[in-house]
Parts: sequence; structure tokens; C-alpha cells
Amino acid sequence: MFTTKALQEEIIRLKKENDICILAHAYQSQDIWEVADYVGDSYGLSLEAAKAGQTSVLMCGVRFMAETVKILSPDKKVLLSHPQAGCPMAEQMDVETVNQLKESYPGYTVAAYINTTAELKTACDVCVTSSSAVKIIRGLENKDILFIPDCNLGAWTASQVPEKNIKLVEGGCPVHAGIQPETVESMRRLYPEAELLVHPECLPQVASQADYVGSTTGIMDYAKNSGARAFLIGTENSIVQHLQFACPDKQFYALSKDCTCNNMRLTTLMDVYHCVKGDGGEEVRLPADVMEKARRCIDAMLQMERG
Repeated sequence: MFTTKALQEEIIRLKKENDICILAHAYQSQDIWEVADYVGDSYGLSLEAAKAGQTSVLMCGVRFMAETVKILSPDKKVLLSHPQAGCPMAEQMDVETVNQLKESYPGYTVAAYINTTAELKTACDVCVTSSSAVKIIRGLENKDILFIPDCNLGAWTASQVPEKNIKLVEGGCPVHAGIQPETVESMRRLYPEAELLVHPECLPQVASQADYVGSTTGIMDYAKNSGARAFLIGTENSIVQHLQFACPDKQFYALSKDCTCNNMRLTTLMDVYHCVKGDGGEEVRLPADVMEKARRCIDAMLQMERG
């Protein structure tokens, strides 16, 4: 029988012994964070994996994240911590749908949120993240943009880049989109002193009331650096706990008690143990042509971020 501490120590020993880099998405639990080599947003983690010296990478997150790691580190063995950990938003569209949209909007540049499958990225022109969407869309030469699949992130981006003609497609994160404007009103009555920090995957009617709108990492950085003492957190509720650990002198409250990603919750510390031990998780394999085509979409974003 393991205690949490003993299990963490064994995971750390095994990951070193088996040359495994552990990536933990920000929405993973605190006990998993503590054994990870890198913690953060999905795209940032894939960049860290590409630079890491280990021959194997364990993604504690969901499938599209592990696929992005594999695309950027094709020679490394990439494991997904739980085979059933998917993303409803990433799975909302397929290549056939995107090709039909391209026929309906000829000449449009197709911008894909990083939260899409590797296969879907093959039909797109450029990727964006929640933290880079405004910069990337603003920097595109084309005025006409087809933004997929998150209409909420797309709407927020469009509000920041009014000079672009952005067409949105119905889709998005059901967890973030579930937060209703009236929830903001009721929580602000309970905690009137708290600043409201929300993810752009939230409804526009929610984001418009926020003191800060940004990526998960952006939300955490803002809270850490802000002079405010209390915050309402409008993203996956694990972030409340992480900020409580990082800033014990401040108060953090979940904007919505229902903002929980069940796919992220699938991975447990014991799952991580089995993965580094060699009898858990799933190795992510992608066809060479899919990786090549999907990488073009990601590389276009990388080039624009550097520029």
C-alpha cells in the first residue's frame, strides 16, 4: 500500500530510471504536478518536450495534447496517461467538415485552435493558442479568416481584432461554455472584492464582465502578480487549488462549481505510476503524412510568433 508521498517518490525514481519526461497540463491535480518535469498549457508543454533530453515523454492530459507532442517530437516515444482522455471540442469537427467549409468560404485562411486533432490540423493553414490567437490573427495577411472550432475564443479574438473579417463555426469547450452570465452576477454578489479572471473559451457574455481574459497560464500569472487579494477563477476548477498552493496569502474561488473537465480528471497519480513503470497508458502513434501536414499548420504559428 502506497501513501501519496511514497508513490510520488517511486514515480520520480522510475521516470529517471526509464528516461521519461513527464508533462502535466495545468488542469491535472496537484499531486501529479509535483512529479512532473514541466507544467503548463498544452502547446507550451509540447515545446518543452521537444527540447527535453529524455527519449520518452508522458503527457498527463488529453489525446490532442499527446498528438501535438508527437508531431513536434516524432522520434520520441510519446505516452498518453489515460487512453480514454479525449477532448469534446477537439472531436467536434473532422477533415470532411473543414473541406466543406473551405468550399463555402473560398479564399479564407483557416485558423485552427491548437485544441484540435492532428488529422484536423492537416486541413488548416495556421494554428493558434488561447494566448497567441490575437497576435496570430492580427498578423495574417488575409483579412478573411475562418476560425475553428471554438466560437467563443473566436468571438473574443474578433473583438480584439475588429479589422479582420472572422467567420465562426458553432463549437467549443462544453465545460467553459457552461458558465452562465447569471453565475457571474451571483458570485460577484458573494465576493464583491474579488477580481474576475476568465478563459476566452467562456461565453462572450461572461468574458465581457471579466477583469482579465486569458489562457490558463495567463490567468495564473495575473493572479500571482496582482495586488488584489481575492479572485474568482473562470476556468477549470483545478486552477483554484493550484493558485491556493502558489499564493497562500490570497483567496481564490471557483466561478462555477461545475467547471470541471471529466477527461482531465481521468488521470490519477496511480495511472502515472503505471505509465512510468511500463504497464500503463497508451503510446501515441500517428501516420507520417499526418504528422508532416499537421506540422505545417503548427510551424506557420511558430514563424508568426517569432516574427
